[in-house]
Amino acid sequence: MGRKAATAIDDKKEALASGLASAASMLHERADDLPGGEKVARAARSTAEAMERAAEYVRDQDLKGALSDVQQVAKRNPGVTLLTAVAVGFLLARSLSRH
Repeated sequence: MGRKAATAIDDKKEALASGLASAASMLHERADDLPGGEKVARAARSTAEAMERAAEYVRDQDLKGALSDVQQVAKRNPGVTLLTAVAVGFLLARSLSRH
């Protein structure tokens, strides 16, 4: 069952990577139009670049390698990991409530 789930996740990784790349592209295009001036635009461009790197990472990694990397990051940065998990959970719950 675990292998089946891992295979299914690996099969969906291109769609995830494409979604990240698309969102990054849109953020790059709209960065200068965001309210808040240059500081906000710079942060948006930086976020878009991180999203592009994440898309490439997703394309290049399998589930086992990604989980290993997440574990290493979580051990080094438990506070940031917790905040990220809360943010992802909030976004996921919000997106699911819309459907």
